[in-house]
Amino acid sequence: MNYYFVGLLALCTAYAFAAGGAPEKIGTAIYALSVVVTHILLITHLGRWRGIEFGVFIVDVVTFALFCFLAIRAHRFWPIWVSALLGLGVLGHLARWAGPDVLWYAYAIVLTIWSYPILAIMALGTFNHRRRQARFGTDRSWSNSSGDSAPKPPAGPAT
Repeated sequence: MNYYFVGLLALCTAYAFAAGGAPEKIGTAIYALSVVVTHILLITHLGRWRGIEFGVFIVDVVTFALFCFLAIRAHRFWPIWVSALLGLGVLGHLARWAGPDVLWYAYAIVLTIWSYPILAIMALGTFNHRRRQARFGTDRSWSNSSGDSAPKPPAGPAT
């Protein structure tokens, strides 16, 4: 277990829950849960990384799908970037499936290398949320939220 990563994940999750809006809280909860489930799957499977990790693949696909949905609904930039990095991990699984002769450690690196940038992006998203709140007094969480950017209908004729 990489305790450095776990510590950073705990810090980013605590930061998002203390200072973030709903998208930051939901996103970090999804990501933290996916890391926990992935770790459980890997410690229960002794021959890990020797073949396709189907359990990890399912967790990664579900996490990717949830972040894509979050990216569509949230009024934030960072879920798009996290979705892209998670998508690269899913493509790593598909590459291993298409080319089983890929070295096992290359497969493991392709799946895990995106973890630190994802933490940095989530922390940056929370930081930007706090900055927008301090600057404007509010920060819309969802793209369908009503706010200043929603156009007002033109005034009709007075009767």
